[in-house]
Amino acid sequence: MNLRGLLAAAVVLAALGIGVHFSNKSEAEKEKKGPVSDSPKVLTIAEDQMQQIEIVKRDAKPTVLKKADKWQLTAPEILAVDSDAVNGVVNTLKDLGSDRLVEESATNLGEFGLTQPQLQVNVTRKDGKVTRLLIGDETPTASGFFAKLDGENKVYTVGSFVKSSLDKNYQDLRDKRLVTVDSEKLTRVELTAKGQTAEFGKNQQNEWQIVKPKPMRADNWGVEELVRKLKDAKMDTAVAEADARKAAAGFASGKPVAVAKLTDAAGTQQLEIRMSGEDYYAKGSAVAGIHKVQKDLGEGAGKSPDDFRNKKLFDFGFNDPTRIEIKEKGVTRAFSKNAEKWTGDGKEMDTVSVQSFIDKIRDLSAISFKDTGFKEPVLEVTVTAKDGKIVDKVLFSKDGNYHYAMRDKEPTVYELDGKAFEELGKAGADIKPPSPKKDEPKKK
Repeated sequence: MNLRGLLAAAVVLAALGIGVHFSNKSEAEKEKKGPVSDSPKVLTIAEDQMQQIEIVKRDAKPTVLKKADKWQLTAPEILAVDSDAVNGVVNTLKDLGSDRLVEESATNLGEFGLTQPQLQVNVTRKDGKVTRLLIGDETPTASGFFAKLDGENKVYTVGSFVKSSLDKNYQDLRDKRLVTVDSEKLTRVELTAKGQTAEFGKNQQNEWQIVKPKPMRADNWGVEELVRKLKDAKMDTAVAEADARKAAAGFASGKPVAVAKLTDAAGTQQLEIRMSGEDYYAKGSAVAGIHKVQKDLGEGAGKSPDDFRNKKLFDFGFNDPTRIEIKEKGVTRAFSKNAEKWTGDGKEMDTVSVQSFIDKIRDLSAISFKDTGFKEPVLEVTVTAKDGKIVDKVLFSKDGNYHYAMRDKEPTVYELDGKAFEELGKAGADIKPPSPKKDEPKKK
């Protein structure tokens, strides 16, 4: 190796040695001073002590939240709030940590964008004390923002998510639901669609039933799904002014689809839905304005009352029956279940054949509803389930190629599919004692 190479290597080694020396010295000094928090706290406020939150942004009206029993928007408009959105703001403020402390006592706040902060959040406590959080420029690495508390000279960096969680206007924080009823306390739902009106109410089992225009069984799941779609309908607060005008024009010229009225303990709210082209628009009594809504809501609310009727003939559902009676041509056959065995006329029945019949009647559904057409019954089936709490008695008749059914003491006539009717009769006839076991071949 030549002299020049040796000198270069010596310089590098010397530099490395100096670096290690100062590094070790720095670490030693840190140990003497004690541990330093990687993310010192900027702000800690107990949630139950927050009385008011004011969000001030450049060139915008302040957004003010006030809390009595619950949070409410009071400026720039008085509005109910989106609880999840407000909780996001509250949770950020109650325990706000930093990424790091930049300066312990900054003298030039302008270099951090904190003399005229782009965002200021003022929190008023119950005792009247106000804490002001200032958020300034983005950090050079674009990983966060500079922040400080008013009245202090400590400058911190906070994560970008902190700014985004606090940088809200009243539209971000308002309740965006078009229907604000308490779905857990609904007592009535009225739906007008396709020229018909039906009213739904809860029975003693807390299941939906049709109460008007006359008492009828309702498809509980179907009504619950309608309520869910109405409850989930929300406004889009980010629409441009041109889109808002389009929505108003579309509603004004649109074809009526449905009017839904929902009643809870607080009163009744209404949502009117219209269709223009392929789009649906809604106007509600709970919030101002016309709003474009999802196609799913328009189609779900635009069904006729018959679409919400219960098409099932038997109510026992997933409850296993304990007794079945089949009456046909004046002869009644009764089957009872004890443990896992079915018996009839003092004999054990083939479990598979009984279960096949149960499956047929459990799935039996109407293809349409009629007011007339039922003749003399040709078959009668009574099912007892749920320790006797459910007793379904259904009568069946034929009129030429048409097949009908009626539930005992109910006026509705259910039209049945002919094939389903024939399969039901065959399944009932097939309930028999189990086949005798074949003798096993004798061993030689």
